[in-house]
Amino acid sequence: MKLDSKYFDRIRVRPDREATEKARAPVCAWEGCEEPGLYKAPRGRDHEGEYYHFCVDHVRMYNKSYNYFSGLGDKDIQAYLKDSLTGHRPTWSMGQNGSDAAASIRARRAGARTRDPFNLFGDAARRTEARRPKVRSLESKAFQTLDLAENSAGETIRARYKSLVKQYHPDANGGDRGSEDRLREVIQAYKLLKQSGFC
Repeated sequence: MKLDSKYFDRIRVRPDREATEKARAPVCAWEGCEEPGLYKAPRGRDHEGEYYHFCVDHVRMYNKSYNYFSGLGDKDIQAYLKDSLTGHRPTWSMGQNGSDAAASIRARRAGARTRDPFNLFGDAARRTEARRPKVRSLESKAFQTLDLAENSAGETIRARYKSLVKQYHPDANGGDRGSEDRLREVIQAYKLLKQSGFC
């Protein structure tokens, strides 16, 4: 057995990783430097994914003077910064994500929330009646206070409330405070109906 065998050295001694990396590394890209370029630095805005290889001293100098936005105007920089808030991905306005805007406006005007071409869910009128909450005793008294029927629509309730407030408000009665109690009852009745979901 030879004591200076290359196999014997590999068994006994760990190979020097730094030495092998330095041997494989390209030469520093700084002009006039012969050190190994172990550290990567980006080339610039138009060269994404491309790097210079520098030694440690020159990569520090390069990073201090590096400016991604060099050569860009102020408007271009502002546009880039604005796009960076969304990760440079396209965005759409709420409710317009590729849908036909005119069709959605027509559907809203018709009062339809979903399309039901085969009438699977029944008439729209029956659906709105089914969603209407059940009238309890307090709500019944509130309807009586507003002088309305219990099956009155939300718009009718709001219109009646506005007219009663105008009628009983002290400013409309020349400062007479005699109708303040009635005004208070009307306001409380309307609040109760609104919280219960009738308007």
